[in-house]
Amino acid sequence: MNTARPQLFGMLAGLFLATGLVLSSMLASSTWLRVRNSQFVTVKGSVQTNVESDLVVWSGSYVTEAATLLDAQRAIQTNRSEVENFLKAAGVTNSLFAPVGIEEEKASKKTDDGWTAEKTTGYRLTQMVTVESPDVDHLDTLDTTPLLERGVLFTVLPEQFVYTKADKAKIEMLADATKDARARAEQIAEQGGRNIARLHDADQGIFQITPEHSADTSWEGDTTSRYKTITAIVTATFLLR
Repeated sequence: MNTARPQLFGMLAGLFLATGLVLSSMLASSTWLRVRNSQFVTVKGSVQTNVESDLVVWSGSYVTEAATLLDAQRAIQTNRSEVENFLKAAGVTNSLFAPVGIEEEKASKKTDDGWTAEKTTGYRLTQMVTVESPDVDHLDTLDTTPLLERGVLFTVLPEQFVYTKADKAKIEMLADATKDARARAEQIAEQGGRNIARLHDADQGIFQITPEHSADTSWEGDTTSRYKTITAIVTATFLLR
């Protein structure tokens, strides 16, 4: 009984191996026949490149609260001056301040007749500042602790990193992806004893910018990562001869 089992396993292994070889041969023959009998071959070409963002969008907001709108406006103006001085001292001169947002703070209490009434108890004002700069290193490490020490409730928002040369890179990478498609087509054509005559047509497939070393996909372009990967894919059809 013990000697029969290894023999059975050996027979099964041999059968699987033989089946795999037959299937591989069938697939190769199928590809060869398709290429041999067709006038065209369609393949995908791809290319990737890693880039570093050359523009950073840095932004933050600060908030003030006061019992009256006038006091809140005075406080927000004081905070703005502090922020302007801070940025100027940091070498930033192209800051853009958004309009001030005003929010009433209300409190509810029940009246003697059982109804609920709201009363304005104060005002909360918020203002955002944005800076665009090619000095990515500087703004990426800008420390706003001095503002907090001066009583400014400043919150830094996530930075946006942009690669401004994406349009130029797109043209070059699509050309390289087409070259890659041709190389793939030539390899396939050789299996059927054919050669590539010329490019018949090509369609742009995926062109995306994603964080470097990430499996994410993005059609709009990544702005969260300073270091990015650009991918271009082209589907090309070649005439055979």
